[in-house]
Amino acid sequence: MYLRIDASDLPGPAYTSSGAPPYRNVHVAVQRRDRPAELLDPQPGDAPSATWTLECTTGATPAGTDVKGPYIQGRPGSRFVYLSWNAVDEAGTFTMFRRAKLMLDAVPAPVLDAAVRTGLLVGRLGLTDACGAPLCARVVPPGITWSAEPVA
Repeated sequence: MYLRIDASDLPGPAYTSSGAPPYRNVHVAVQRRDRPAELLDPQPGDAPSATWTLECTTGATPAGTDVKGPYIQGRPGSRFVYLSWNAVDEAGTFTMFRRAKLMLDAVPAPVLDAAVRTGLLVGRLGLTDACGAPLCARVVPPGITWSAEPVA
């Protein structure tokens, strides 16, 4: 199965938090499990949209369908995908300053079961929070919409 993240409403190229230095040249990417510095396809914070596609495996468990893969974090029953926000300096060094946690255990079971059959689970979300900052913390519906779609 594939998991595709379709993101819109990115917050912009800079971010300033109260009491912290400003973060410039902001990028967002999917973080690899157990390798926080390994980022999949970083996208600039002022891009009109961003899409990542992750190859996953699924398996039946007593609690439902378990999703695994190199970019899937957490334990069975509490799996998630990290979207990592980074400032990129002149040398190209990425410095993470916050993360959004897309909770796979919040995917409705009928949607996940349908995605296993169709081959594609899609999560659609905006990446700017209510304060205009890069989205962070746990992301569950209605902050993300999950659907099963055919693989194109």
